[in-house]
Amino acid sequence: MALNPQDVGRIAHLARLELSAAEEAAMLQQLNAFFGIVERMGAVDTGGVEPLYTPLSAVQAVALRLRDDVVSEHDEREANQKSAPVVEDGLFLVPKVIE
Repeated sequence: MALNPQDVGRIAHLARLELSAAEEAAMLQQLNAFFGIVERMGAVDTGGVEPLYTPLSAVQAVALRLRDDVVSEHDEREANQKSAPVVEDGLFLVPKVIE
């Protein structure tokens, strides 16, 4: 997936960044290099490879340190939402910011 200069301009606009022409060119090169790495990683056959709990488990045995799954905090949604300007059905309502 190669980006073009218009893509970089659109991304910069959405991120509210003002980039010079030189910065846009550098960003284009960096983003395309990143996507190149992602494509190379996607091409690797990982069939039959077990997921690792931690990278250390590839070189030594690691004991899992898991805690019991119990509730440790009380529901304080109403108290936390008291200062919100608008709340509906327990959710914060915010203005739409994505075009």
